[in-house]
Amino acid sequence: MNGQMTDSSATDQALARLIWPLRLTRLGLVAERAVVAFWPVWSLIFVAFAALAFGAAGAVPRIVFWVILGIWGAALVAATYVGWRRFSLPTHADALARLDATMPGRPISALLDAPAIGGSDPASLSVWAAHIRRMAARAETARAPQPDLRLSRRDPFALRYVAATALAMALLFGTLGRVGEVGDAVTLGPGAAVASGPSWEGWVEPPVYTGLPSLYLNDILAPRFEAPEGARVTLRNYGAPGEITLQTDIGPMPDAPEDASVQSVTLERAGTLTVDGPGGRSWNIAMRADTAPSVVLDGEVQGEPPGQMQFSFTATDDYGVTSGQARFSLDLAAVDRRYGLATAPEPREAVAVDLPMPFRGSRAEFTEVVIEDLSEHPFANLPVTMTLTVTDDRGQIGTVSYDLPRLPGRSFFDPLANAVIEMRRDILWSRENAPRAAQLLRAITVAPEDGLDESVYLMLRSAIRRLESGVDSISPDTRDEVAGILWEAALELEVGDLDNALEALRRAQERLSEAMERGATDEEISQLMQELREAMDNYMRELAENAQPGEDRPDQSGERMEMSMSDLEEMMRQIEELMQQGRMAEAQQMLQALQQMLENMEVTQGEGGGDGPQTPGQQAMEDLQDTLRDQQELSDDAFRELQDQFNGREQGQQDGQQQGQQQGQQDGQDGQQPGQNQPGQQPGDGQGGENAEGQSDADGRSLAERQEALRRQLAEQSGRLPGSGTEAGDEALRQLDEAGRAMREAEESLENGDIAGALDEQSRALEALREGMSELGRALADERGEDPGQGQAMGNMAPDNPLQDPLGRQAGNSGAFGSDADMDAQAEASRRARDLMEELRRRSAEQDRPEVERDYLRRLLDQF
Repeated sequence: MNGQMTDSSATDQALARLIWPLRLTRLGLVAERAVVAFWPVWSLIFVAFAALAFGAAGAVPRIVFWVILGIWGAALVAATYVGWRRFSLPTHADALARLDATMPGRPISALLDAPAIGGSDPASLSVWAAHIRRMAARAETARAPQPDLRLSRRDPFALRYVAATALAMALLFGTLGRVGEVGDAVTLGPGAAVASGPSWEGWVEPPVYTGLPSLYLNDILAPRFEAPEGARVTLRNYGAPGEITLQTDIGPMPDAPEDASVQSVTLERAGTLTVDGPGGRSWNIAMRADTAPSVVLDGEVQGEPPGQMQFSFTATDDYGVTSGQARFSLDLAAVDRRYGLATAPEPREAVAVDLPMPFRGSRAEFTEVVIEDLSEHPFANLPVTMTLTVTDDRGQIGTVSYDLPRLPGRSFFDPLANAVIEMRRDILWSRENAPRAAQLLRAITVAPEDGLDESVYLMLRSAIRRLESGVDSISPDTRDEVAGILWEAALELEVGDLDNALEALRRAQERLSEAMERGATDEEISQLMQELREAMDNYMRELAENAQPGEDRPDQSGERMEMSMSDLEEMMRQIEELMQQGRMAEAQQMLQALQQMLENMEVTQGEGGGDGPQTPGQQAMEDLQDTLRDQQELSDDAFRELQDQFNGREQGQQDGQQQGQQQGQQDGQDGQQPGQNQPGQQPGDGQGGENAEGQSDADGRSLAERQEALRRQLAEQSGRLPGSGTEAGDEALRQLDEAGRAMREAEESLENGDIAGALDEQSRALEALREGMSELGRALADERGEDPGQGQAMGNMAPDNPLQDPLGRQAGNSGAFGSDADMDAQAEASRRARDLMEELRRRSAEQDRPEVERDYLRRLLDQF
C-alpha cells in the first residue's frame, strides 16, 4: 500500500512539473493550426496593402478599382470562412500527446497508466514502481517542441512569400500616406468628387547622382526642410483645373497650360514653396549646395627611368568625381631660349592625359597615381604648366595649375645620342630649324668610321635627305617622319645592340660617367648602376667561358689582386652611394679604377686547373654546371609562365590603367633562387587550374617535358660520378639524389598545372645541385691533396695607382676594401641577408598588394 502511495506521489510531482511545457506546446499547436487555416487571409491583406502604398488607387480608373476591390473582398471573405471552418483550438490531450511524442518511451503515457495484472504481487509492484520512477525522471527533461509552420504542401507555388515580399517593398519604397487614398477612390460620379473636394500630392526628387531618397510633401509636417540643389519639385492636382496652384521662388516655373494637372519646378536657391488652394500647405526650403569638385597634387612630379612620368593626386567632391584630365602646355617664359630654341615656336596643342578613376568604392575622395611616358612628345624635358581638371555629375569643374621646371622624359647620356635628340627637339620646336639641324647632323656623320654604327649612320643620312628636301621649309608630315627616325637613331646610340661584352661594359661606364658630369637624378643613377651591373655580369661570364684550361697567360708583372664578385658588387655600391651624396669626384675616381681593373681582369678556376687533358672529375663538374644552368633557365621560364597567367586574369579586372609589371633581371650568380622576387616583379599564382605546358622551348618541348629530360640527364651524371667511397663523394651523391627527387616532384606539379608548387621544388633542386657540386669539388680536391679552390677574378693594378676605398685606405690582402681586420665578409653577408628578409616581410605585410603575391612571399619566408 505504501508502495502504491509512493508511486502516485511521484507521478503527481512529475505531471505538475509539466505545466509550462504543456502550455507552450499548446500555444505552438494554436500557431500551427492558425497558420495552416488563415495563410491565404494575411497573404491577400499584404498584397492589397502593397498595391495601395504604391498608388494603385489613383493609377487605375475608379470603375476598374471597384471591380478589383470587389474581387479582392470576395476572396478575403471566402478565405476567412474556409479558414474558420478548418481551425479548431487544441485540447489539453492534444498538447499532452504532442509533448509525450517528443520523448523516447512516451514517459507521460507511462505515468498515467496503471498495472493491468499483478496489482497484489509485491514483486510486480516493485518492478512497476521502478518503472514509474524511471519514467518520471525522463518526463522531467520534457521541453516544448517547436511548432511546425511549414506550408509547402498547402502552398506549392510559394504565394505567401510573394505577398510578404510585396509588403516589404511597400514598407521600404512605398508611401504609407497613399493607403488612405482608397477612401477617395471608392466614391463614384461627379457628385462624390464635389463632396470630397479637390486634393493634391507632391514630391521632391533629388538628382540621381546624390543617392538621396525622394520626399513626399504630404508627409512633411514640419514648416522647414532641406533639399539638395537641383532637386525637382512636382505637384499633382486631383481637383478642377486652377483650384490648386503652386507658388514658389526657389526657381523659375516652366510654362504650362492653365488646366495642367501637374506642375514642377527645379530647386536653384533657398526659398518658400506654397500649395495654394483647399488643403494647401507652405514650407521654407533650405538648399544644400552642390559644391564644385577639387583636385590637388600630392608631392612632386617625378621621373621614373627610363622615361616615365609619375605623380599622385587627390580629388574630392561632395557626391563624387566622374572624370579628370591632366593637360601639359609649354611654359614659354621659363624656356632657355638658346640655340634651336631661340626661334619662335610653332603653335602646338597641350598634351592631355586622362586621370585614373577608382574602379570601386566611393569617388567622393580618393587618391590615384598617374604613370605616363611622354618622352617622345615635343614638350619632354622642357618647362611646362600642368593643369589638373576634375568634373562631377552636375558638370561642375575643378581646376588647379602647377608650373613644372621640366616635363619628365628619357635622358640620353651618350654624347652623340644627346646631340641627335637635341636636333630632334629643334625641328619639333620649329620647322625653321631644319637647315641648322641638317648641317649639324652632317657634322656628326662626317666620319662614320669613328665609332658610328652603320645602321645609325644610314638612319641619320636618311633624316638629312628629308630635312634638305624642302625648298623653303619641310612639311609637318616630313617633320614628324624625321623626328621618328632621329628617335630610333638616338636609342640605338644610347642603348645599342652590342654583341661584345667588353664594349657593352665600356658603354655602361661611359654613360655613368656622363651622368656624373651632368648631375643626374637618383632614379637615373639607380638605372645606370643596374645597367652597369648587368654589363659586368655578362663580361665576367664571357671571361669565364673563354678561360680554357692550359691557356698560356702573359707574364703578370706588377701588383696582383684577387677579387670576388662580392668585392666588385661592394665597390659598385660605394660608387652609387658617393654619387647620391653628391661626391662626384670621388665616385669618378673609383669608377675609373674599376674600369681599369675590369679591362685587365682574368678569371682563374682555382689551383687545380693546370695544363693537360681534362680529368673525369673536371668533366663531371662541367656536366653538372650545364645541368644547373639548364635548371635555372627552366625555372625562369616557369616563373614567366606564372606571371603570364596572373596578368591574364588581372587584364579583365583592369580598365586601361594597369601598372606595368617588370620582371627582374638575373644577377648572373648561381645563388639566385628561381621565383625569388626582383624589384618590380609581381608574383602570380599558378593554382589557377591551367595546364603549365603552354610554354615551349625551341624544340617544342613543354615545361614538364624539359623537367623530365633534366631529371634523366642528372641521373646519368650521378651514375658516373667520381670520388665514391669518400665522405665528400658520398655526400655529393646524396645531394644529387635529393635534387633528382625535387625534379620529379616539380615535373608532377608542372603536369598538374601547379606552377607555384613547381617553382618551390625547382628551388629545392637548385639548392641540392649546388650543395652536390660543392661536395664534389671537395672530393676532387681531397684526391689531389689540395684545398678546394673557388673561381676568382684577378686584376693588375699599376704600382703608382693602388686601389683605395672612399676613405683612402689601401685594399686588404684579400682584395677587399679596407683592411682585413676592419672588413668582415661574414658580417656583411649577414647584414644583406637581414635586409632581404626585412624587405620580404614588409612586402608580405602590405595589404594593398594582391593576395596571390602576398601568399607567394609567405611561402618564400617559410623556407627560411
